[in-house]
Amino acid sequence: MSTTRISNGNGNNDSKLAGHNETCTPVASTHGTARIANGRNTETSSPEKPAKLCATRIRRTSVSMPTSLDKMEDLRIDRQKGTASKFTRSESDDSSSVTFSNSGSTPNGSPLGSETEEEANDEELAKVPLQAPPRRKSRVMSPMMNEKLGNDPMELPGGQSANSTITSVNSISSLLKEKLQLSIPQALRSSKKRQNADYRLRAFVGILFLCVVFLVGFAHVYYTQHVLQRAYFDKFRFNKNERVMHVYSSTGAEVIAARLGEGIPPDTGVFPCLAHHQKPDSVCLEWLQQARLYLAHTKHAVMHCYHVTWQSLSSYYNPKDCFDWSPKRGHWYGGGQVQNMPYPLERGRLELSPFVTGDITKHSFGNVLKRYFLNSKGATILVDPETPLYVSINANRSNNFCLQAKHDAFAYINHLTPYPQLNYTICATDNMKNLHSSMAEKSLWDGLKPDELRAVHSLLSEPVWQISPTSEAAVYNYTEDVIALGFLRQGHVLLSEEWQPSTGDFILDDERFPSMEETINIIHRRGFRIVFTIQPFISTESINFRDAVSNRLLISERGSDPRIPALTRYKQSNSVGVLDTTNNKTLPWLQSKLESLIMKYHVDSFYLDLGTAQDMPHYYKCEQPLTNPDHYKTIFTKSILGSVPVMGVSGAISRPRAPVFVSLPPFSSSWKAIKTVIPTVLTYGMIGYPFIMPGAVGGDVALPMSDNNPDNDFEVNLPDKELYIRWLQLSTFLPVIRFTHLPSKYSDESVLEIAKRLTTLRQKTVTPLLKKYAKETLDTGLPIIRPLWMLDPADPACHVVVDEFSVGEELIVAPVLYSGSRQREVYLPAGVWRDGIDGSLRKGSRWIHNYRVAEDKVAYFVKMPDNTRF
Repeated sequence: MSTTRISNGNGNNDSKLAGHNETCTPVASTHGTARIANGRNTETSSPEKPAKLCATRIRRTSVSMPTSLDKMEDLRIDRQKGTASKFTRSESDDSSSVTFSNSGSTPNGSPLGSETEEEANDEELAKVPLQAPPRRKSRVMSPMMNEKLGNDPMELPGGQSANSTITSVNSISSLLKEKLQLSIPQALRSSKKRQNADYRLRAFVGILFLCVVFLVGFAHVYYTQHVLQRAYFDKFRFNKNERVMHVYSSTGAEVIAARLGEGIPPDTGVFPCLAHHQKPDSVCLEWLQQARLYLAHTKHAVMHCYHVTWQSLSSYYNPKDCFDWSPKRGHWYGGGQVQNMPYPLERGRLELSPFVTGDITKHSFGNVLKRYFLNSKGATILVDPETPLYVSINANRSNNFCLQAKHDAFAYINHLTPYPQLNYTICATDNMKNLHSSMAEKSLWDGLKPDELRAVHSLLSEPVWQISPTSEAAVYNYTEDVIALGFLRQGHVLLSEEWQPSTGDFILDDERFPSMEETINIIHRRGFRIVFTIQPFISTESINFRDAVSNRLLISERGSDPRIPALTRYKQSNSVGVLDTTNNKTLPWLQSKLESLIMKYHVDSFYLDLGTAQDMPHYYKCEQPLTNPDHYKTIFTKSILGSVPVMGVSGAISRPRAPVFVSLPPFSSSWKAIKTVIPTVLTYGMIGYPFIMPGAVGGDVALPMSDNNPDNDFEVNLPDKELYIRWLQLSTFLPVIRFTHLPSKYSDESVLEIAKRLTTLRQKTVTPLLKKYAKETLDTGLPIIRPLWMLDPADPACHVVVDEFSVGEELIVAPVLYSGSRQREVYLPAGVWRDGIDGSLRKGSRWIHNYRVAEDKVAYFVKMPDNTRF
């Protein structure tokens, strides 16, 4: 058996093994002599190198008892250098301990080389896996713990004191901590580690799976949305497989996103069109037995326009395109009056409906329409007038605006093509104001005569007195009351259709108006103009009905004898026929009737009450086919304008030539109705009707005749006083101010005083601006009454203000529209504005919160020059 020598660091050998720690702990070896010098396991000690104390190391691996600390230190050193070590774990009834055995070193300080103990240690090694204890920070051990461990609290093994550099308090603390840690069942710790490793593996596999799914999905989306999108034209992308279209501005911003061909089965193949179906300068794609799509492009000075045409190839498919109207796509305007009048349009909801005029209280659309829609990001959609158009807004809780071409039995009964075709144009640029200006009709001066221009100015500066002529005395007294006011100009006396005995008679009722010719002469001498309301409807009780039937002047019913007229309803008349203006005989017949009125009563002009598309007979048939029932309005207005003077029309789908003003629809006398006036005015002006005539101040209400005073039936059922005042304040700034109820009819004198001040304000401030911008309108086609975004299209707040408007670009009006309110929120666009109430200057591009407006005041602001110092 080999002898082990221990070097104490001074080159001296010590052959004695004590039960306490030496400076260096011997390591048993069966092969020759081993020396431990300077804390390193070497073959021989080198006398040239200075010795180092082994005990100065901080022990990171401890043994079961303090008497073997040096042995454990040597064990750690030997393990670092690759010396074979064995780790055993022993258990007893009282406690459990962990023992490091280095081939003969025992916890009891047994002599090295004990074969019995070595065999026992070998058996323990077979039971416990080799594992190094974790490293812990050293802590100071208490004297009681030292006693339990068999150590003298005042003296360390080997006779060294507590202050000896061989063993420190930190080493003892570390030993205790490691003993406590090693007391945890090794099997439990191994199981936890295996479980943690298993969980980590599962988490890694799960994350890897999600990454793969994400990459595959991203690749699919990228491929379908980008790779399959073809740039057919500049700033235009179209994916023919998904039928997704994107239109971009010159800066690369997306302004239109749409899904085309809704309803085409997804498995339908798409192919290039055959040669004989191709069109010059167009891309043609065909979905077999479904539809054919044509795409074309034209470039203008400030915009790109893209033309989309769908041709249905089957009676079962109606072409339908849906545009994304989600908030991120901007705001939309146009179309005309929509049910509940949302502003902007994307705030509304409308099921798929034919795009024709009607009574807004019963139908989807109002009395004025145009197939024109404008987006705040700089895009327009203009639908061809021959398309049998259906429209939906946010139907089925979606954020889509859909256009569909569809034949039906009423609105589009005349099929211009065997199957419906959807044809529209998208134009895009960077600035919505410039885009709208380029799309507006120009040169409204064309063909305008001097007297027609004077008629425009007279409507802008003089009121319209709308009278329901129940009797001749009522008309006479009404004009006297206007003169008695003393502050209002005479203006135009507009007689509703009740001046006839029956609708379509075109003569005055002799019983109610026995001396109307003389009365009209008196009215003329007082400075008034006389306007008669006429309509294309002939009542079955009219004296002209028989004549119209015999000459086949009325619209007939489809599928019936053309000599039998098609009948419908119109206001209070339950049975009326409609004059067929496509018949060459009708216009001369009607002109003769109207000229007789002009000659006998010196009528100044006429107001055309054309009704709506819904007033047409359901199965109408004209001499010449109509595109849709609204097409009738356009033909009738054009035919009348060439023969007699016309002041205004009740509805339109295309702008009538100046000086014709287009009326707003009738409004009920309510606070709910007054809130819809401003968005309706703004919409009509934007879609191409700059000359508009609002309804009566206080609302268009039918007033019953007073039993006590039949000659003055306007004294009863007056609108609410506060509503009347607020409505008058609003109407003061609109192009035409129309009265049915005189302010003098209210017993409260304050109403009359307010009316006087508002009249002065209109004459001095508003009327000059109206005339100025009317001239600009005739040149540019831009409206007189404008939304705030026309002043600053880059300001997001200007796009959503629904209860303010501007007269041109110089005056902003913010009327009060709520009952009992004496304050409101006001937004001013960029610039400096002078407050119309107190004269103060206010900076724009900001809100004025809780702006106080008394009942007798109206909030308005005048634009100051750009160089105004604020």
